[in-house]
Amino acid sequence: MRFGVTSTALGTGFVTAGVLLGAGSATAFAPQIQPDRIGVQLSHEQTVALGSGPIPAIAVMLVPAQRIGAGLHADTELYRDADGGIRATLRQVVMEAAAHPDGTVSVFLNAPGTRGGRVVDVYQQWNS
Repeated sequence: MRFGVTSTALGTGFVTAGVLLGAGSATAFAPQIQPDRIGVQLSHEQTVALGSGPIPAIAVMLVPAQRIGAGLHADTELYRDADGGIRATLRQVVMEAAAHPDGTVSVFLNAPGTRGGRVVDVYQQWNS
């Protein structure tokens, strides 16, 4: 159990560092701090860079897919099953937002044991 907790903590730390360092310039970097999680609001350029780079693939190697949540835009074209489950990769979630001229994502690292056990949450934003 200790190994699982340690590897998850290290993995999410690497994911967060990758998002912070690998998603482009920090000019529009907007940290988001909440009681049970921390995150960033990325600019459109940072969202495009995140989706185009290796971070989504590395993230899913470190964090199991069932521990990554996605808040999809109302106009999403990504598939949801009958139970509301999202059938898309992390890269697809980010790239769908990046495909819009003003599309962005917010990425959050959740505190252990919160948010239904999810470790990472990604939220899409764009104007319809």
